Amino acid sequence: MQKIIKIGNYKISNTLPLAFMAGTCVIESETHYIDTAKKLKAIIAKTKHPFILKASFDKANRTSVDAYRGPGLAKGLEILAKAKKITGLPLVVDVHEPWQAEEVAQVADILQIPAFLCRQTDLVLACADTGKAVNVKKGQFLAPAAMEQVIKKIESRGNHKILLTERGASFGYGDLVVDMRSLEVMKQFGYPVIFDATHSVQKPGALGSATGGNRQLAPVLAKAATALGIAGVFFEAHPDPDHALSDGPNSLDLKMATQMTRQLCAIDELVKKFK
Repeated sequence: MQKIIKIGNYKISNTLPLAFMAGTCVIESETHYIDTAKKLKAIIAKTKHPFILKASFDKANRTSVDAYRGPGLAKGLEILAKAKKITGLPLVVDVHEPWQAEEVAQVADILQIPAFLCRQTDLVLACADTGKAVNVKKGQFLAPAAMEQVIKKIESRGNHKILLTERGASFGYGDLVVDMRSLEVMKQFGYPVIFDATHSVQKPGALGSATGGNRQLAPVLAKAATALGIAGVFFEAHPDPDHALSDGPNSLDLKMATQMTRQLCAIDELVKKFK
């Protein structure tokens, strides 16, 4: 049985219309973040599909010590609260350490556990204990069936508001590959499955002091994933990806985001006619 998770005014499920989670990789500034959020809201509003704004106040797993990480927790949550008020959108926000969970939960509608941290029990439990929905990105090193144990950790706290995200698996050194079977395997747990289109085209550490990638392939993989009948697609977008402070090679520009979301909605509608 496919579960339905309520996020704000939206209902998210593998059997319901495709939802989108999108935003810049990291908060670069208050003005930049809110302006981009407004533009993405306008783009996705045209599809009439659910939209959850993605946000990161700190990118704690950057390749280089010199890389820009974000405004930090306090300033970041202040900006996110303002963005939420202005746009009226629900938020999905990364949490990197257990102590951050309660503070982030004051603003976020979904607490997101980064892929590298999906097996960190204290972090998973701290997020579950907030009572907020928890989106767990499947580790690049983890088989999809192993996500059942992560689910059990969250459920052990009485929290059944769970989403699972596929974002590619390590393929040799400095590359990722997406096994589309992973989405179908995780759907068997009943919880909404999300496909992370832009992180799946990363080339970790490929630029030496930064991660590379190929944004042109993100819509290709997203279309394939959507054809399987999933709950949503996650992607990062930026008005000027080539000058983004984080994950620019993988981020979509706004024109690409517009075209991709329109195409994905058409695929989703067709596929779910037969569910």
